[in-house]
Amino acid sequence: MDYQIIKMNDNTWRIEDHGVRFFLLTGREKALLIDSGMQVHNAKEIAESLTSLPIFLLNTHADMDHIGSNAQFSQCYMHPKETVNYHVENTVIPVNEGDILDLGDRPLQIIHLPGHTAGSIAVLDINSRVLISGDPVQQNGRIFMFGSHRNMNDYIKSLEKLNQMTDRFEELWPSHGDIPIRPELIGQLLEGSKKVINREIPGTVESFHGHTITVYDLGFTVLLCDH
Repeated sequence: MDYQIIKMNDNTWRIEDHGVRFFLLTGREKALLIDSGMQVHNAKEIAESLTSLPIFLLNTHADMDHIGSNAQFSQCYMHPKETVNYHVENTVIPVNEGDILDLGDRPLQIIHLPGHTAGSIAVLDINSRVLISGDPVQQNGRIFMFGSHRNMNDYIKSLEKLNQMTDRFEELWPSHGDIPIRPELIGQLLEGSKKVINREIPGTVESFHGHTITVYDLGFTVLLCDH
């Protein structure tokens, strides 16, 4: 087995898959898989080994390291602005800012966080006070902000929105890097991102898989930006 299943609590698991993680959440009536891995292509079977409830799939966004098992599902929840980047032949059920998915006594709120991609979302586990944050907030990770579908201005606005919501969650569970992380990191990331866009901190020019990018080390995480 080249992945690791870690039980977070009685109704939540995370699956570690070569530097990216995805989550299984269960309620009284159904289960939700948040993303479907990168190198694993059997996320549905993994989830079925953990619960007998009906399993639905939601994607935080459509980057390749988050949709590795999407083809196993006939449909998935996703923000409509993300479908331009999505090429798996299943049915996309749109979710938007403020929508609630209730698994049965476990309401989950969708938070739209454009910037990393236009349709990036986070999932607020309301009663548990946990934000499953996808890629936009990371500690000791690399946040990809280069390429045609990234937007630093939108990203900063999303961080500003999240920074106004920190009274609603006590932990963040990101898709990469450390887990859990504290809400205070959002403000630090916001401050660092503003310095990047205002060219107030130095960056290092590097080649990355055929792209020339500028790498900004914020001390607690790294932003990979257009050069």
